[in-house]
Amino acid sequence: MPAAPARRRPPPPLPPPADRQRFRRRLLAWYARHGRDLPWRKTGDPYHILVSEIMLQQTQVDRVLPKYDEWLRKYPTLDALAAAPERDVTAAWYPLGYNIRPKRLQTIAREAVARYGGRLPADEATLRSFKGIGAYTAGAIRSFAFRERAAILDTNVARVLFRVFVGEGDPKSHAMTRRLWTLSETLVPTRRVFDFNQALMDLGAMVCVARAPKCPVCPMAKGCRTVSAGGAAAS
Repeated sequence: MPAAPARRRPPPPLPPPADRQRFRRRLLAWYARHGRDLPWRKTGDPYHILVSEIMLQQTQVDRVLPKYDEWLRKYPTLDALAAAPERDVTAAWYPLGYNIRPKRLQTIAREAVARYGGRLPADEATLRSFKGIGAYTAGAIRSFAFRERAAILDTNVARVLFRVFVGEGDPKSHAMTRRLWTLSETLVPTRRVFDFNQALMDLGAMVCVARAPKCPVCPMAKGCRTVSAGGAAAS
């Protein structure tokens, strides 16, 4: 007689308000001491934020830093980028690679100029109507440029939330991604959204890394579901 299939455990419930507040407090305290000094954190220009987010896709921060300043000297506004020859835009992107990204960035610039007077809008639906701006990039622009309460979920943030609040299951499944988006939306505070989202990304990039996470120095180690289960698997 075949064995009955193993029952899947239901996912843990969303953290209660007290746990959310504790997470925010610990994260922001850690960020105040350890947050990275990055040039795109010193601007409220939505276009500059967009440039940094597109550059950082699948590229390490150290490679982006010199190119970010160089790019903005050459193309300081959406209008300047929209008007440039495509071959010049692609050449200016070198050596970041993934050359679909500068083309996508210029397409966004041209649409912004044609439809919105050379500006990026603040509302999520309009931002996501641009080809090349998905849920994460829209959330980044809204929270970093417009300081609106908007969630983000990139690879680093997803890893932190999965390890701290879930701890088991497939972190890359569609169902888990939806759950992690819900978690991120639940955790976003009403104030200091910029700092909170930047802190989440820094924690994933600096401490809760994919391999050999630095759990002993993590501000979330106490109460982390993965640490409680005996480790932090790569995710």
